[in-house]
This record gives sequence, C-alpha cells and structure tokens, in this order.
Amino acid sequence: MVFKKLLGSLGVGGPSVDTVLAAPSVVPGGTLSGQVSLRGGQSDVEIERITLDLVAGVESEGQDEESEGAVVFDRITVGGGFRLTEGAELTVPFSVTVPWETPLTELHGQSLGVVLGVRTELAVAGARDKGDLDPLAVSPLPVQEAVLEALGQLGWGFRSADLELGRIGGTGQRLPFYQELELAPPAQYAHALNEIEVTFLATSEGMEVVIEADRRAGLFSGGHDTLNRFTVAHEDVSSLDWNSEVDGWIKQLVGSRGEHSAPYPPAPYPHHESSHDGHHGAHHRSGPGTGAVIAGAAAGAAVGVVGGMVAAEVIDEIGDAFEGEEDEGSEDE
Repeated sequence: MVFKKLLGSLGVGGPSVDTVLAAPSVVPGGTLSGQVSLRGGQSDVEIERITLDLVAGVESEGQDEESEGAVVFDRITVGGGFRLTEGAELTVPFSVTVPWETPLTELHGQSLGVVLGVRTELAVAGARDKGDLDPLAVSPLPVQEAVLEALGQLGWGFRSADLELGRIGGTGQRLPFYQELELAPPAQYAHALNEIEVTFLATSEGMEVVIEADRRAGLFSGGHDTLNRFTVAHEDVSSLDWNSEVDGWIKQLVGSRGEHSAPYPPAPYPHHESSHDGHHGAHHRSGPGTGAVIAGAAAGAAVGVVGGMVAAEVIDEIGDAFEGEEDEGSEDE
C-alpha cells in the first residue's frame, strides 16, 4: 500500500493517508464505498475529522474569456474523534451517497473527457491538510444510458462534454454547475441544427432531460438557441421505445419557436401509460448501439483528451487549482 504524505500544515513527519475506492465507478445517486488508511507519524496526534471532498473541474465563461477552476460539490465527514499513535496503522471504512446530479465521466468504459476526483482531508489539532486527488469514475443511470443510446442509434455523434458553472433557469438543478454533452446532428436534422447540448438533472424519482439546440440561420432569420425540457421516471426505462421517444423530443425541439417551449416549473415525472401504449415491451438495448454516440472516441478526437492532457494529467491540474482556491463555505457547520 502506498501512503500519500501530508506535508503541508501538518508538517514533515505527520500522519499519512491513502484512500482506496471499493469499485471502479459509481452511478449518480449511488453509493461510493471504500476505506481511508492512516499511518501515524513521528508523534501521537488527535484526528478530529476525516472528510471526503468530491471535486470537479468546472468551466466559467466571462465577458472576454473562459476560465477553469475546481469546485467542491459535496463534502462528507467519514470519521474522526480518535487518537492516532506514533507509527500506528488504522483503516476507516466508508460508504456514502453521491449527489444525484453528479456528472458522467464515462459511457461503456469510454471516457467522456470530464474528470472528477475524491480528495481526503484530515483535521488535526485545528489544522487541515488535504491528500492527493484520486480519480472518480461515474457511469450513467439506466435512463441516461437509454437516452444516449437512442441518440446514437438515431445518428447523433458525440462532440464533447464539459461542466459549466451556473444554473439552468426553471429546472430543479441543485449543484452550482451542470454538465453539457454536445452532439452533432444526423443528416435529416443538419439543415436545421448545428448541434444540440444535452443536460441530465437526476433526482431519486426520475430525470429532467434539458436539450438546447443551436439552430442554423435561415434565409430570413438568424441563428438562435432553443431550449426544451423533458421529464422521465426511472421506472420507465424498460417500458418505452426510446428511439421514438427521443426522436419525438428532437422533432418538438426543431418545431419550437420560443426560447423555452417546455412547461415550467418542472412537471411531475410521467409514466407514459396512455401516450405510449403501442411501445410497451420495446425494451432498452444496452451495448454496441450506444457506441454510435461516442463514435471516433478511439481515435482520441474529443473524448478522453482535454487540451492535449490525458485524464491523469487533468487530475493533477484540478488538484493544483483546488489547492490555490479559498474554500469558503465548505467548513463543517
């Protein structure tokens, strides 16, 4: 086991820490399990608190340029209140629930270019020190996978994914940022749309699927964006013809004229029992079909590489940004 030294405010010779996750990935709203292993330093210390920070690299668009920074989107205390003696080894297991809106980092094992991390913080005698940032992989929920697979089978091609600081008005968004998945249109929509941006806002009941379309300029009109919101329940995943469902969303989007054509505030999650009777029993298919939405990923076009950096290097960049930021509002209450 390789322990990661904490050499900041705790000083050389202080305790060291290593955090290991039990599973390679988690789903939004799922359980993140693992253990924090501690090794005592050159003297006894009182471990007041062990905290896990979930960290994301988020883009912020200013007036003149776009900047990137690290955002702590959840903080969970997993232990503390004990004495760690000199040279002693101790393991603290944890099992915590990640936020439902946690962004996706992969689809069928293929990176989407979004990097999240878990950082372990020790509080000792009033001082705090953070360990290294460990990568966190997040796979889609069944409903998210069904929507993305349908888009792939309908000919939509993945372009990129990022996290944007800010909020989408009229939705139930909880985190201070949202994920955008940018997709290029198939031939039948290329005349009307440059691209669409898909955002998932999950809850324990279901999903808000926000789709923003970048519409092409027409002969007598300029290009503009159109935003629609659709809701689905988690239980609908096996009862809908997702290709027809998602294509219906796109057709509604193409026919929209206003900026927000979906009902606001958020509507309850429908079960589609009356409007999709003819499609019941047409189950969602997982596997190769979803690959269409991330076509070209193997060539390293836009997926898994951000600004020429592989995921491990991005983790370092986020870690450096995180170290340099004031962590206001993250103190335990």
